[in-house]
Amino acid sequence: MSTPRIAVIGAGPGGLTCARILQRHGVTVTVHDRDPGPGTRNQGGTLDLHADNGQIALREAGLLEEFFALSRPEGQEMRQLDPSGATLFHHVPEEGERHKPEIDRGRLRDLLLGSLQPGTVNWGRALHAVGGPDEGPRQLHFTDGTTVEADLVIGADGAWSKVRQAVSGATPRYSGVSFLEAWFDDVETRHPDIAGLVGQGSAAAADGERGLFAQRNSGDHIRVYIIQRVPVDWISAEGLTTGDTDALRALLLERYGDWSPRLRRLIADNDGRYVDRPIFALPVPHVWEHSPTVALLGDAAHLMPPLGVGVNLAMLDACELALALVRHETVDDAVRAYEKTMLPRSTETARLLDGAAEHLLSTELPDFTGDGPHGH
Repeated sequence: MSTPRIAVIGAGPGGLTCARILQRHGVTVTVHDRDPGPGTRNQGGTLDLHADNGQIALREAGLLEEFFALSRPEGQEMRQLDPSGATLFHHVPEEGERHKPEIDRGRLRDLLLGSLQPGTVNWGRALHAVGGPDEGPRQLHFTDGTTVEADLVIGADGAWSKVRQAVSGATPRYSGVSFLEAWFDDVETRHPDIAGLVGQGSAAAADGERGLFAQRNSGDHIRVYIIQRVPVDWISAEGLTTGDTDALRALLLERYGDWSPRLRRLIADNDGRYVDRPIFALPVPHVWEHSPTVALLGDAAHLMPPLGVGVNLAMLDACELALALVRHETVDDAVRAYEKTMLPRSTETARLLDGAAEHLLSTELPDFTGDGPHGH
């Protein structure tokens, strides 16, 4: 098939990277995303793009130098503290260190969106289901009642992927560990002590049951992830909702009662409400019977705990899938070639990270030379 109709579901870093590389090679592609527009919701915190995966994808996308211009290499600074606030470990990046510089998710998405041909992304298209025979063509049924036909559906639609359901019955399972996200704005002026504690990168502390992970974002913002081993419904079990900011704050201060006052500010001095982020992961290994008309990448294929590899793997998947589609005669051959590399890699990584959400609570110092608890 010389001109297959390729539909990417999800305009996150993985889906947009795939579309960008396909377009660079003259391949027509359409992206569908459920958000009404690119600025509908906050894209989340900062992430680090690694030289051996995420940066490879950006080089293939022709965007590596633009990424370096937008990134924050100083964000590679890391501090490990104990609950008393004492510093156990402090890494300051060397001048010119580019192994895994930070970039805000929103800035990365804007970089990728701006590189695509106008009209590539169809906004406000929430996928309901993928229909049609395995050999194709596939029907994409959207929640607005419209249907689109495609010869290849690329599922880049994240943890709760609708595309995944066309090839796999697997569903994400709760890890037993949950994040509560807190935001701090205008930190140099309004929260100078927290700004000093976190530095230009990140600061982490844990006592075996509880943890904190604070991360500098661009625009004078800091995000803090309050990490607990709790039931998935722990907030409602306390008779609260995420809107009950004062009551949640009081509960958290009680739970972290023996931590230093300076670290407790990371819990209590936040601007606005908390955001509940329970950590889910797909079963390991997650494999499925090959389909010639469906491909999965990123969290849709291999949702893992957030230990700094998720977006990097998604972008590497996207790069390899796009190049396979460019280099093979048929879509079927391309998807087979892609899965031959992607599935063993994702299985190996998922096995390493299986249950690793617990590591975020460990009092042992993480291996900061590898993919530490960075890049949520």
